Amino acid sequence: MQNRTPDTGWAEAADGTPLSTDLASAVMGARRRAARDGDRQIDTAHLLHTLLETDPGARQSFPGGPAQVARLLGYLVQRTIGYGLRWTGTVEDSGALPVLAAAVPGWSPAAAGAMREACARARARGAERVDGTDLLAALLRDPRCRAVDVLLRAGVDTALLAAHLDGLPDRSVCPGKTICQEVPGP
Repeated sequence: MQNRTPDTGWAEAADGTPLSTDLASAVMGARRRAARDGDRQIDTAHLLHTLLETDPGARQSFPGGPAQVARLLGYLVQRTIGYGLRWTGTVEDSGALPVLAAAVPGWSPAAAGAMREACARARARGAERVDGTDLLAALLRDPRCRAVDVLLRAGVDTALLAAHLDGLPDRSVCPGKTICQEVPGP
């Protein structure tokens, strides 16, 4: 079987910032998953799936713990065996993230945008490497991408997860109080 997904993508950010080992493994896994699924492009659901399989930091970011991650992986497996058939042969472009000046071969516009957002997030926090939590946070910034669709279908509170990743107070923990418990960041 010939690989329909071109072997392109990120080994490092445009500014030379390398990916963490776990994130690089997730990117390679997403490329393999897209090819195995017969998709021409890596999409955000491919990235989410392999990120959860390969990156312990990303898995630990879920406030619902291991049970929530297990349910999410179950939905992602369903996507592989049929749930995502409505996406087959289509290009993922939610339009929520800024339009890219040039397309990245082998990547959906939404997935490429999420990788760029992840790189920007790592730079903003002064990190030496882009890691899986940077990508997870970037995926959450695009509420119409396939990854967020899967998260919502699996019952993940995406606002709570985003707040957790950004280290923001979770107002739902203690609504109506002036001091809320901080949700620890990654």
